[in-house]
Amino acid sequence: MERLMVVSYDIPSNRRRRKVAELLEGYGQRVQYSVFECWLSAEKLTELQKRLKRRIKIEEDSVRFYPIPTYALEQIIVWGGRPLSEPQGSTVI
Repeated sequence: MERLMVVSYDIPSNRRRRKVAELLEGYGQRVQYSVFECWLSAEKLTELQKRLKRRIKIEEDSVRFYPIPTYALEQIIVWGGRPLSEPQGSTVI
């Protein structure tokens, strides 16, 4: 079962930041410059985290994963930008 994860990052290196953004684009929708909404199964979340660890420096970079419970989805308010993403049900490229 997939659940919505908000993934945010703060990465000072342009190169690492670009690589993280490119990776996340394959898993979800960019909703702000360094924020993605990703519908992920437990397996895909583990896969994403492993792939991200190879692209960041823990001592310099910050990546955060916020799980959004199903009951809270209808309470999310979006002003401007893209609407809340929905599960894709498709394979990550």
